Amino acid sequence: MRTGLYPGTFDPITRGHSDIIRRACTLVDRLVIGVAINRDKGPLFSLEERVAMIEAECSGLAKDLDVEIIVHPFENLLIHCARDVGASVIIRGLRAVADFEYEYQMVGMNRAMDDSVETVFLMAEAQHQAIASKLVKEIARLDGNVSKFVSPAVERALVDRLR
Repeated sequence: MRTGLYPGTFDPITRGHSDIIRRACTLVDRLVIGVAINRDKGPLFSLEERVAMIEAECSGLAKDLDVEIIVHPFENLLIHCARDVGASVIIRGLRAVADFEYEYQMVGMNRAMDDSVETVFLMAEAQHQAIASKLVKEIARLDGNVSKFVSPAVERALVDRLR
């Protein structure tokens, strides 16, 4: 069984994240979505809320694609989380060249710590490439329409939180 780990803060989960999750499911038998507990980022949603949103967004997908999807909070090093969940591959989404520079450094460090775990980069579909949770929150904060970027359930959660 091939296990993949797709890490992020998912604050909130966007259509870009969902696209990467859907495509990652075609590469692995079991996908662990690692929800980073990153207190430095000051997330809008609590860990529990982010986990619940991801589980809701992915529930039908797991059945449709016949893949096990697990949502797993973590606060340790990414490579340690990969070991903890038995992942042989880390899946990272790329939006732009700027993402690649950071990710390139991260891969080098992770491989230095454990070269048995590979990293695979997936580009979101073109219509989702510019989506960033930070920008979605800013648009919602300023009463903009975020329906193109998040699911209706996540949009409701954003509106409720920001009002």
